[in-house]
This record gives sequence, C-alpha cells and structure tokens, in this order.
Amino acid sequence: MRLLAILSIMLAATPLAAAPFTVEQTGRGYHRLADAVLAIGDGVGTIRIAPGVHGDCAVQTGGSVTYRAERPLTAVFDGGICEGKAVLVLRGRSATVDGLVFRNLRVPDGNGAGIRIEKGPLNVTRSIFRDSEEGILGGGDDPTADVRIDRSTFIGLGRCDRGLACAHSIYLSAFRSLTVRRSRFEQGRGGHYVKSRAGRIEISDSSFDDSRGRATNYMIDLPEGATGRIARNIFVQGADKENHAAFIAVAAEGRRNSSAGLVVAGNRADQVRAAEWPSALVADWSGSVKRLARNRLGKRIAAMRAVDPGPPSFADKVKGRLRDYAARLVARIAG
Repeated sequence: MRLLAILSIMLAATPLAAAPFTVEQTGRGYHRLADAVLAIGDGVGTIRIAPGVHGDCAVQTGGSVTYRAERPLTAVFDGGICEGKAVLVLRGRSATVDGLVFRNLRVPDGNGAGIRIEKGPLNVTRSIFRDSEEGILGGGDDPTADVRIDRSTFIGLGRCDRGLACAHSIYLSAFRSLTVRRSRFEQGRGGHYVKSRAGRIEISDSSFDDSRGRATNYMIDLPEGATGRIARNIFVQGADKENHAAFIAVAAEGRRNSSAGLVVAGNRADQVRAAEWPSALVADWSGSVKRLARNRLGKRIAAMRAVDPGPPSFADKVKGRLRDYAARLVARIAG
C-alpha cells in the first residue's frame, strides 16, 4: 500500500512543461487542479495555471491558496463543477484568484458558479465570469471574513426560472464585508447584479450596464441593510426588467444590519430610451438616515424612495439574535 501511494504521488507530480497546474513553491506540475490544491494542503502556496481551456475543478479545505493565470485571461475554466457547486469551492483559511476566466457553469439547483466561497477571506482580481448561472456565490455565513473584488467582469449571469430561487452575478451571505472596485456588470439574465447580506459594503468606480439585460431586478440589493458606501458608479437600467422600481435596494427583507449613514455619492444613473417608467436610485426600507450626494440622475429617476418598513417581525428578531450570537461565538473562537 505504501508503494502504491508513493507511485501515485510520483505520477501526479510532473515537471512544469508537462502539466497545466504548477505549485510555485515546489516547482511541481500537476495534471489535475485538485492534486495541486491537495499538495499545498494546510500550507501557503500559489498555483500557476497555464493558458488553455480547462474542465477542472477543486475543493479547498485548508491553507491559503492563490490561483493565478500565467498570463491574465488566458486560463479558462469551462463547465467543470465540484460538489454540484462551482469550479472553486473554498473553505480554507483564505484564497486569491487572479486573472482567470470562468464560463458555462450550470447545476441542477440553478446555482452553478465560478467560485463558491464558504469560509475565509477571498480576493478576486483581473478575472471574468460569464455565461453561467452565478459568478461568485458566498454560501454559509462567515462574519469574520471579507470578500474583495477588483478589476473583474461579470457578463451574462443570473437566472430566475424553473421555480427555483434566483441566482445573481454576485450573491454573498452574511460575511463581514463585500468590496467591489473597478469592475463591470453587463447583460444580466435574471436576479440582481450584486446581492449582499454583509454588514459592510463598498462598491465604487464600477459600471452596471443593464441595457441588454433580460428579466433583471436591482443593480445592487442589500436585503438586510448595510453601512459603507456606493460611490462613483455608472448605472444604466434596461427595458426588460422583472423589477424596475429602483437601482439600489436597502433592507427590503429585514434590518439585521444597521444602514445608518450609508453613503451613496457621485454615481450616474440613466435608463435606456425604451424604459418609460419612473424609478429611484435608492429604495429604502430601513428607515435610517442615508447620505445621498452629487448623484447625476436621468429625468425619470428620483434620488430616493422611502418605504415604510413597519415594526420588525418576531421572526426577524429571533433571526437577528441568533446571527448576533453566532457572530460572537465565531469571533471568540477565532480570537
């Protein structure tokens, strides 16, 4: 048995020129992405990914792993799914994704994603997510982890069909924060472009072009509220909408997070000519004071539409207390 294990490792690890996935720290090449991730284990490492179209996927259960294209946007992951979830299923200590392309990802439950982040911080830069059910899905709750996305593109994502819950270009559950900078969102196919239950949000210097979207909803949905800022973005609302009441929605499903002082500033919002309805830059269910400043709005777009949230339900109160307790417990264990 020991001899077989040694032979298996020797066959999995090959020189750089012969394999598409190389662990930089050792110089070992691997034919399967999963084997490269396994080689790093609970350590720290970078997997360099060769140009080409790859059908691979991997589950990271430990360590801090960087997944980096040898040349940005030449390494394409097409169709490969692990655990019925995503190309990369991440629940290690941390992960970084740099310069990769994810496309054509679908699963029976309608949430096929490029990345499924379940635990730990995630940094994504210079990457493209396209023609799939979901770009990045944050499943599970990690109230100590931050997700950061920079200089990335999300195109042809989302869905609301088959009687299943909607999918979105980005959907993040109760992580600590979500930051999106210098990124593009286009041609949504249902759901929202960004939906986040994180307590803190920053979305800046990005573009949301819904002019060729189909059956889309909000550009940004903060269903349980958030603090932070939404600044210097360009929004264009298309004519094929499932919901056209607003560009940004705050606390439409509950008020677990404070939204006091949320800044929405320096954005530009327009509609395509065929969109003949009134809309609002912000629809607010939180009842807290926001700061809206220097936004340039199209002629049918109001700055804000306040919606009476009513008193929190008993279920909201219980849910909020359970989440608070879980966050304190996780923080105590992490500390």
